[in-house]
This record gives sequence, C-alpha cells and structure tokens, in this order.
Amino acid sequence: MAGYRMGHGVLRRKPIEQIEEPDVHQRLTRTLGLWQLTAIGVGGIIGAGIFSLAGAVANGTAGPAVLVSFLVAGVASAAAAFSYAEFAGMIPKAGSAYTYGYAVLGELAGWFIGWDLLLEYTAIVAVVAIGISGYFNFLIESMGAEVPAWMLGAPGTGDGHRVDLFAVLLCLLIAYLLTLGIKNAARFETGVVVLKVLVVLLVIGVGVVHIDTGNYDPFFPYGVGGAFTGAATVFFAVFGYDAMSTAAEESKDAQRHMPKAIVYSLAISMVLYVLACLVLTGMQNYRDIDRESGFSTAFQSVGLAGLANVIAVGAIIGILTVMFTFMLGVTRVWFSMSRDGLLPKWFAKTHETRHVPTRVTWIVGFASAAIAGFLPIGEAAELTNIGILLAFVVVCIAVIVLRYRRPDLPRTFRCPGMPVVPSLGVIFSVWLITFLQWQTWARFAVWFLLGLVVYFAYSYRKSELAKAEAAAETGAGPGAPGS
Repeated sequence: MAGYRMGHGVLRRKPIEQIEEPDVHQRLTRTLGLWQLTAIGVGGIIGAGIFSLAGAVANGTAGPAVLVSFLVAGVASAAAAFSYAEFAGMIPKAGSAYTYGYAVLGELAGWFIGWDLLLEYTAIVAVVAIGISGYFNFLIESMGAEVPAWMLGAPGTGDGHRVDLFAVLLCLLIAYLLTLGIKNAARFETGVVVLKVLVVLLVIGVGVVHIDTGNYDPFFPYGVGGAFTGAATVFFAVFGYDAMSTAAEESKDAQRHMPKAIVYSLAISMVLYVLACLVLTGMQNYRDIDRESGFSTAFQSVGLAGLANVIAVGAIIGILTVMFTFMLGVTRVWFSMSRDGLLPKWFAKTHETRHVPTRVTWIVGFASAAIAGFLPIGEAAELTNIGILLAFVVVCIAVIVLRYRRPDLPRTFRCPGMPVVPSLGVIFSVWLITFLQWQTWARFAVWFLLGLVVYFAYSYRKSELAKAEAAAETGAGPGAPGS
C-alpha cells in the first residue's frame, strides 16, 4: 500500500480494505441466503414490466417486436448487472452504487449517487403503490362494491378525489414489514415472489395454446427503430437487481451469493419476459392489446374472463414485491450514508433486537405514502428515471477504473469482456438519459442543488473520512485517508 493515496477533500475515497464490521448498534444481521436474495431481485424486476409495460409498448411502439425491446433492454441491463456483480463480490456492504462510487470515484461522487437514489427509490415505491391502487379499485368495482370518491386518487385526478388512500396504506404496510426484521420480511417476499412467478407461468402455460401465429405478422410494424424505442421504455422494468444489491450486508455469504443472485435474478426475469411477450402478442393482434391491462383483455378476447380476474389479482401481488425491493433499497442506502457520517448518525441506529434501521424505514414509509397519496402517477413517475441511470453509469465506470487501478484485489466474480461490457452499460444508460423530458432534468437539477447545499454545509465536515483526514493533519491520530 506504500505510495497508494486515497485522495483529499471531495475526492477522498473509502479504502476497500478498511471497510470493516461496524459498531453493534450500526450493524445489520447476515441472514439472507442465495435464493432469498434471488427472490428479492426477481421481486424488484418482475412486476409492471409484464403486467403493464408489455402491453403499452406492443400497442403503441413496437408491435410483436416488443420481444426484441425486452431482449435489447435485457442485454443492456446485463452490462450493468455484471459490473454490480463484480463489486458485490468485493464490497459486501450495504449501499450498492453509493458504496461502490464512494470507494472508487470519491466522496462527492458517492454522495450524489446516494442522494439521487434516496429520491429515485422512494418515488418508485410511490409510483408502484399508485399502480396497485388502480388495480385494487378496479377489482372492488368489478365485484359491485362502491368506494367513496375522496379516497380513490390524488387531488386533480378525478371528481371528488382527495387522497389515494389505498396507496398510502400500502406504503405504510411495506414499511411495517421491513421493520419486523430482514429474516421475517425476506420470508414474506420470497413467498409472494413464488406466487407471482406461478401466476406468470399460468399465464404462459394457458396462453400458449391460444396463440395465433398470424398475429406475429408484421413482426416489426413500426420498423426496427420502434423496437429500440420500446427498449428505452421497458428498460425501467429490468433493473431491480440494483436495489437488491443494497442488501449485501444482510447476506450470509455475500461475496459468493450476491454476484450469483444478481445474475440469476436477471436471467430468470428475462426468460419470463420473453415468454410472456410471445404469448401476449400471439393471443391478440398488437393493435387490440389494452395498454394498461394487456393480459387481462387478451384472455377476455379468447373467452377466459375468469382467468383474466386471476391475472388482475396476480398483477397486484406481483407489483407489491417491487415496492418491497425498492423500499429495502432506499432504507439501506440512507442507513449506509448515515453510518459513514454523510448524514446524521441518528439515522444509522438499528433496532436492538431486530437489527434493522427502523428509523429510516418509517421515514421512507411516510414519505412514499405522502407522494403516493397526493401526487398523480405521472408526476411521481417523472422522479424515478434519471438517478437509476446515473447510478448505472457510475458503477460501470467505477468497475473499469478499479480493475486497472487495483488488479490485485481478490474478486469472487469478474465482469466479462472488460472494458467493453461495462462501456456498453455506460453508453446505453447515457442514450436512455437523452429520452428524458426537460421536466425530469429540472426536478433533478433542484434535487442536485439541494444536495450540494447539504453536502458542503454538513457532510463534507462530518463524514468519517473527513474526521480521519483532520486527525492526520493535526497529528492527533493515525490512519488518514491520505496516508
């Protein structure tokens, strides 16, 4: 390590070898096995992509080539997934992209990725809650029951709407489940994910016998460009593994299990996506597919209305697991940032017996509930895109930098095709960013400026590395980052 400097100021980096087990009051319990981690990853990936986005993209953008859209998005996502897997094997700590960026690119880069993910993940939880609420209200009305208008949606979304009450309650329910302890919460998530996968397999198994191959012609009704445009849309349905990787510190054997769980969850999800797209566009002409509930209407069109209701219930259950994965993600990023001193240490306190960050979990629960209850889904969704893509860019760049800066570090998984594969992850993520609307950039700029204020007013002086740096400069203690 002689001559190896970790930087100063905003460029100071957390030495990977010095990322140790924290104090008992700031420690998470390692209880998750390989298949529980994989289930959390599948839970974050499979959801709106199958039950909503597939139909919307098939109808308006790609036609039967929605299959190609998912394949392109999957390949691009895999480039980032391999980068995440290499880091997860080296740095089995909470925080995911935030921790990786902090260790390789420096404190300021790590701070902004963490700061972005706090907003992005919380907004995703809210958006998913609003989506489930819509399915739930539909089911209640289909059974002949009446729901008061005031509780059906955010103000301005309909006559008499005051709050999306069911979405609010869902956010608080997920927060409660996460406070019970990661072992109990993971059992719930695994059970629900298994049920969701069974529903998807039921859809595929029953739907395949009703395929009319004539519906695949023309396969590219909007041209090849339509399929690539569709890939930009469905990409946001294939990145749940990044939130799952925030739970590395709660894995029993993170260095071996996390890389496998990342790859397995993406592979399982992509197989299900491809098969589901083949069934959907084969059962019904792409022009007739409903943009919001594609599979339900497809099964109705072949006389299977009863199964359509089962699919609607499956959609609710399936999308619920997405909420779990991303709320888990945001709470672990917040916890990790607080433990590093970038945010007040008060947030890093874990429950004495359950060893989970209950304080930040309830804060995120109420924050996501407020967004879900009082913002229309369109406005909430616009908060969810840019931070995830920037995290992908940072992780893909960081894995290249670290491979050449520290080739000596032991790696339980090595990203293949270095540096081509992670470079493709960067290129595709930047390309997708160009599709975002100016309103998204404006919101991001406001959040970015607020983050600058917080960082230089508090985090720059209070971080653990800042304290070590100051101690070394005054001769008050050893082990400075710049030593």
